[in-house]
Amino acid sequence: MLSLAYGLARPFLFGLDPEAAHELTLDNLARTQNTPLACLYASARIDDPVTLAGLAFPNRVGLAAGLDKNARCIDAFAAMGFGFVEVGTVTPRAQPGNPKPRMFRLPDAQALINRLGFNNEGLDAFVANVQKARFRQQAQRAGRAPMLLGLNIGKNAATPIERAVDDYLLGLEGVYPHADYVTVNISSPNTANLRSLQSDEALDALLGAVAERRGALAATQGRHVPVFVKIAPDLVADQVAVIAATLRRHGMDGVIATNTTLERAAVQGMRHAGETGGLSGAPVREASDRVVAGLRAALGPDFPIIGVGGILSGADAQAKRAAGADVVQIYTGLIYKGPALVREVAQALRRG
Repeated sequence: MLSLAYGLARPFLFGLDPEAAHELTLDNLARTQNTPLACLYASARIDDPVTLAGLAFPNRVGLAAGLDKNARCIDAFAAMGFGFVEVGTVTPRAQPGNPKPRMFRLPDAQALINRLGFNNEGLDAFVANVQKARFRQQAQRAGRAPMLLGLNIGKNAATPIERAVDDYLLGLEGVYPHADYVTVNISSPNTANLRSLQSDEALDALLGAVAERRGALAATQGRHVPVFVKIAPDLVADQVAVIAATLRRHGMDGVIATNTTLERAAVQGMRHAGETGGLSGAPVREASDRVVAGLRAALGPDFPIIGVGGILSGADAQAKRAAGADVVQIYTGLIYKGPALVREVAQALRRG
């Protein structure tokens, strides 16, 4: 059913401007979630439980942040069989993002380029949407473990990089009561200077402040919410080692590797290859796997790693696990392959 429904919809969607297709899809998911029409994309969840950072993941496949920036479609994605879903990136204040056009398909490479720039409706609207989601209550009524929800935070484009910490602390405070885990996104290439926060001194200051504020929130709210950090694929081995040490030093609970790449070698000569922005999909797979492997070597066997980048099949997900990821996320693969990819990846990872 999933393959047939998406097979019929994809030619129409791929005939539209990519961002228009994206928004149309989200509008329809928001409209049909928790209705009988959800059967068009719903699938029974594959059970493959794993515990990471103190969290019980129902299975090893998640949705990466960026697809549902405003947290409008959480229940729809839960219906697709994800073990965890990450929404955002949200910034403290609403912002329009970069000028359009800002999303481009490279179908020959099964890839996308985007320079959206954290376009979102702001923290208040985001939290209100999260609170409307019913997936936890539905799981409880069905007597099964709920999908986990990650909330991804970033800085506003207008906030000077020197004040970036302020935005992350505002975001952390706003989402903390509603998240199973929080992701600190310092790796989007589409917000000026954001990736500079991955450098030694800046990362140390940011994560130190996040750890301190998280400790205060845990004390006042009576629950420890794990914090993950999302990093870029465009890092050399020495940078990966420094990031790993900094994560450990500040008690971060996990790492998400990776975001989109600025590298274009794999798509040279293709239409849109020269567009500014982050490249995702199949061409980022190798770099992502390399960073995952470097993190695993530096962090040891027990530190939680979420692997994301270039997963368009169950075999791709198994390769990510072999590189060192505990669980994986998909985004561009969902656009090219449709909701059936969720079940394919979950089954492949359950087989090992």
